[in-house]
Amino acid sequence: MEELQPIEANPRQGNKLKFIIGGIVIVAAIIYLMVSSLSVNVQYFLTVEELLNKQVAGELAGQNVRASGAVLGDSIQYNMDTLELRFTVVHVPGDNQLLEQEGGLASALHNAVTDPSRPSIEVVYYGPVPDLLQNEAQAILTGKVLASGVFEADEILLKCPTKYEGSVPDQIES
Repeated sequence: MEELQPIEANPRQGNKLKFIIGGIVIVAAIIYLMVSSLSVNVQYFLTVEELLNKQVAGELAGQNVRASGAVLGDSIQYNMDTLELRFTVVHVPGDNQLLEQEGGLASALHNAVTDPSRPSIEVVYYGPVPDLLQNEAQAILTGKVLASGVFEADEILLKCPTKYEGSVPDQIES
């Protein structure tokens, strides 16, 4: 009979390298998933004027976008049978300096709905009427522009204009 020899425990030299390579693969996979997820969920955030310019240029075909503007109160129409809500959103500047020049966001929202020369877009939304939907409310809309030029909103976020009164403090001149 052959004699059995004891097995000696020698650590493998390649184990450390395998762990490093495995770690790099896992980190690369996580980074890839994050980047691909972000690129799929990227949405434009546009003013009404920018939205209309991009629509005319054909840059928004089939894309989900976010737009912001002031609600024109006289345009609000709601059909309770179909849950169709229609209203117009008017351009409000997106630049903070321009907002300050208009006297703050509350003033900018008021100026937007009282100026008939400002760009505007009709919005259609299917669902219940949001509580804060009123004249001069700031609307942040998520959806897409239809071929008819109407913005079909999937989501509407509204902020009441009275929340912005005094949002830009008076400047003390020295």
